[in-house]
Amino acid sequence: MATTKGGWCLCELLRFLYSLFLPGLTVCGTLCVCLFIILWGIRLLLQRKKASVSTGKNGKKQMVVAFFHPYCNAGGGGERVLWCALRALQKKYPEAVYVVYTGDVNVSGQQILEGAFRRFNIRLTHPVKFVFLKKRYLVEDSLYPHFTLLGQSLGSILLGWEALMQCVPDVYIDSMGYAFTIPLFKYLGGCRVGSYVHYPTISTDMLSVVKNQNVGFNNAAFITRNPFLSKVKLIYYYLFAFVYGLVGSCSDVVMVNSSWTLNHILSLWKVGNRTNVVYPPCDVQTFLDIPLRGKKTAPGHLLVSIGQFRPEKNHPLQIKAFAKLLNNKAAESRPSLKLVLIGGCRNQDDELRVNQLRRLSEDLGIQEDVEFKINIPFDELKNYLSEATIGLHTMWNEHFGIGVVECMAAGTIILAHDSGGPKLDIVVPHQGEITGFLAESEEGYAETMAHILSMSEEKRLQIRANARASVSRFSDQEFELAFLSSVENLFK
Repeated sequence: MATTKGGWCLCELLRFLYSLFLPGLTVCGTLCVCLFIILWGIRLLLQRKKASVSTGKNGKKQMVVAFFHPYCNAGGGGERVLWCALRALQKKYPEAVYVVYTGDVNVSGQQILEGAFRRFNIRLTHPVKFVFLKKRYLVEDSLYPHFTLLGQSLGSILLGWEALMQCVPDVYIDSMGYAFTIPLFKYLGGCRVGSYVHYPTISTDMLSVVKNQNVGFNNAAFITRNPFLSKVKLIYYYLFAFVYGLVGSCSDVVMVNSSWTLNHILSLWKVGNRTNVVYPPCDVQTFLDIPLRGKKTAPGHLLVSIGQFRPEKNHPLQIKAFAKLLNNKAAESRPSLKLVLIGGCRNQDDELRVNQLRRLSEDLGIQEDVEFKINIPFDELKNYLSEATIGLHTMWNEHFGIGVVECMAAGTIILAHDSGGPKLDIVVPHQGEITGFLAESEEGYAETMAHILSMSEEKRLQIRANARASVSRFSDQEFELAFLSSVENLFK
């Protein structure tokens, strides 16, 4: 009797669910049609706006080219890419109108251009229109203490919407890595879209760090100690990587800054036929007046490190490896050694990090042999490079490594991390000859530094000459050629 009653209840439940199927399907279909009509209406509205923007004073239609770069006044390597790209496009397409979406509302457009000239010696040949965005705070990582990747990505959509409502371009190029804005400009704005990727928002390496429960600057210790939290974060990362791949694949042209970034973008976006490696422009010419022979004027050896004081740069590894080198040197008769860490501090967190590095030097008893140079002028940086024997780099999976290129151009023997861009693109043989060294561990760095210092001056000179000759492929001129070739389809 109970079995019969249970079967009857199940049949009634199935009939009830079936009765909801058609009405539910009708409601979903209606909502989808309404959404489609709304989006199509927005697209038509934006197309009219585009027509009004692209009409010049003489009544002729002008192509509008826009770069999405909310931090265009920051003065880093990404900004050098922006200004070199704009300069290259203005030379080839002088009749176009150029727009930069920026969140630097506390400065004027003229001040931004003057800053680009002062920092990078780049002066544009034609005017640029700046569209100032008031909602840049939506992409600040400090706004999202948890689920930072998701929060910043969703925030970039809102920031992109603000940009689109102010100016609808014909060609849109995301030059800062905000991939979630690409579908917005392509499907609602009707733009041809391109992207220059410095660093993927998420990478397969980040997935492996969480999967293996390794502690990292983006994987807190309390998560690695909890298997359940690690699994939840791994699922979150996989879902985010899937969506990131979908939005990125909407790009008509994809440019990446290194082979390391290329491998990750190909695995995530899967648009190999539209993807090219375009190395970032490095001002190698500036360092070529440093003589290779007789670089040092002071006794002993100077070791330098160039890079912002950010956690991923892993400055503690440099200090620990240097301490190990000094301990090994104590039993030998070697010239005096000095380590100089040169970098920029963006905020109080970076300043706190420098203080922690100072304390680490004191704890290791090498504070007299380690110096910190914060936000120094370029001429002073160049002077240190002219005196240095070794240039240190310790960031794991650095996407490219402009500081590494600068050290090599200046004639400093580079010792970089055995990963990422330095391994795949920069510290590679030139015409079969060695251009520098790679290491991973504290012991590896210490041993390689000792090996470099034990070389004869003639052997070091040969390596410096090879390194300087090899970095010509990262010049401004090479960047312009590769960039223009990659974006050509956007202008047809």
